[in-house]
Parts: sequence; C-alpha cells; structure tokens
Amino acid sequence: MAKSARARSLQKPSRSEAEDAVRVLLRWAGDDPRREGLAGTPGRVARAFEEWFSGYQQDPRQYLSRTFEEVAGYDEIVALRDIPFESHCEHHLAPIIGKAHIAYLPRRRVVGISKLARLVDVYAKRLQIQEKMTAEIAACLDKVLQPMGVAVVIEGTHQCMTTRGVHKPGVSMVTSRMLGVFRDQPETRQEFLASLHLRERTSI
Repeated sequence: MAKSARARSLQKPSRSEAEDAVRVLLRWAGDDPRREGLAGTPGRVARAFEEWFSGYQQDPRQYLSRTFEEVAGYDEIVALRDIPFESHCEHHLAPIIGKAHIAYLPRRRVVGISKLARLVDVYAKRLQIQEKMTAEIAACLDKVLQPMGVAVVIEGTHQCMTTRGVHKPGVSMVTSRMLGVFRDQPETRQEFLASLHLRERTSI
C-alpha cells in the first residue's frame, strides 16, 4: 500500500492511549468520564474513529486498477451523480456532509461505477478540507485512468460553520476541479454542469 513519507513516519498510538485521550477531553469539557453514561464512551469514540478515518488505511488507486476496454467504441462522458459522503473538517474535526459528482471522458478504458463511489469514500474518510478532497479525487482519476478529461464537483455542508462560529445553517459549499477537455472545452464542461443543474459560474 502506497503511503506518504509523513504517514510512514507517524507511529500510531495504542487503543488504550486513544481512549485515555478521549477521557482527557471529557474532563476538559467539564464532565466525569467515570460516570455510568460516559464509562464506555472512550471505547466507542475509538471505534468510531476507526470507521470515520478508515481512508488512511486504503489506497484509492486500487479501486481503479480493474478497468474494461470492451466498450463498443463508446466515447462520450461517463458521469456518476449524487454520491453521498461523510467527511470531517481537519480544522475542528466537525462533520462535512455532502454529495460528489464525478465525470470522465474515457480514452480507452472505463471503470466500474461502484469504484467511483468507493474512490470518494476513501478520500472522504480522512481529515479534509473540501478543496483538497476535490482536487485529490480528480488527480487520482486522471493519473490512473488517463482519460481525455476529468470533472469533479462536490457540494458539502460544514458543521464547523453551522454548529459553531458564525452559526449559519443551510449554507453549502461547492467546489470543482476540471482537467483535460473539461477545462479546455467550455461545451464539454457545460454539458456536465448542465446535467447537475449547475451554472457555468460553479466551475473554478
């Protein structure tokens, strides 16, 4: 499994150390981690972290490794819309809830559509900022499939903005990354955005 040098240099704490850290935070919040309602919370939080951040243990490229070339000459856009995801903001550990839309224009190979959804999950299950997640998904698709173009649009609601700070519920953030023909050919980009009912100004 490919990992960055930084990831390899990190020594993962033990489960008991992780649970102790949760107890410290509970005390910091002003409660007693020994009371009945909280006694099992450190273990539950550790297990939740394993699920929420399982993307660190996965190589997103492996989901794109099996491709198909028998496409009967298909040379139009392949798009998967409304892929739900849950991620966490790296600044406050608050949830980011949203949906991703992915498109690519195949050159020779296509990939199973479920793999596109799994690709989103791998990156979502890491601490993220939405801009980075958008760029990472597009770059991985572009590098592995080498299509004529890739488009990724992500819409997310950030709980760090709705439950703290400015307290603005109902606000969503839209980010996009366009590569290849989706960047260079406005009509191709617009075809994809129109399928999402988004205006051209969405593209950045």
